[in-house]
Amino acid sequence: MSNRSSYLLTPDILLRAYAAGIFPMAESATATELRWFDPPIRAIIPLDESFHVPKRLARTIRQRPYEVTLDKAFDRVIRACAEPDANKGRPTTWINRIIIDLYTSLYRRGNAHSVEVWDDGELVGGLYGVSLGAAFFGESMFSRKTDASKIALVYLVTLMRHCGFTLLDTQFQTEHLTQFGTHEVTRVNYHHLLAAAVPKQAMLKASSKDEWDRLAFSATQVVAH
Repeated sequence: MSNRSSYLLTPDILLRAYAAGIFPMAESATATELRWFDPPIRAIIPLDESFHVPKRLARTIRQRPYEVTLDKAFDRVIRACAEPDANKGRPTTWINRIIIDLYTSLYRRGNAHSVEVWDDGELVGGLYGVSLGAAFFGESMFSRKTDASKIALVYLVTLMRHCGFTLLDTQFQTEHLTQFGTHEVTRVNYHHLLAAAVPKQAMLKASSKDEWDRLAFSATQVVAH
């Protein structure tokens, strides 16, 4: 359903929508309104031992090629996610000015987060999403160097498991996400998972470099195959 009054959409309304299983997207980066979605099938990344880190990626993570941070450059991450990338088959994106403003407001109040991947001080990948209770709703990711967005995702999952989150919603299944064990659930099952996660208390907290190395190494050792 199209929302022709997108300018009236507030962060509070947006959070209530997420709690009800609904999320907004724009048709394009130049769109002046948003559309609401409650898909019949949702994609979920498991937070238990069925989360899958491919062998090659696990080896890369153990080599520590990049620095990974949390909430250090949200504005830069969401704008990078909004950039088209014709080389990767993405000539346009769904992230418009309304989305950027709304989710930046959520970030400022602690309900949106970004993971950043750095190579010698250069932002080379990352992702952002919304947290509500013990649920996290992944919105978009980008990568400018090999494996950067994948490492951002492993970092997010590692932190979520460490901080007591129970639901990681990626909205739609993609080939990129399938390799991590992402699976689809019906709308009914999704709403059950959501109802159980939202009332719980969980908070993403940045790990120190040593803690991230320890947690990530442990995760890749256990689940890579």
